[in-house]
Amino acid sequence: MRIVVIAFLLMIVASLASALFLLMRDRDAAGGTRVARALAIRVGQSLTLFALLMAGFATGLIEGRL
Repeated sequence: MRIVVIAFLLMIVASLASALFLLMRDRDAAGGTRVARALAIRVGQSLTLFALLMAGFATGLIEGRL
């Protein structure tokens, strides 16, 4: 489970970095849409990670510590 959490955290950071890259590179209106999409993906990944952690605690796959 620890590897899954670390993988999700790395994907979240990568999505945030791609949004920053798009923000710096694209200065037109279409670039704003791409940045918003990248940030929306990051929020979705964060919510998925939270749900997985809650499910892991509820089922007993995760004990007190990771």
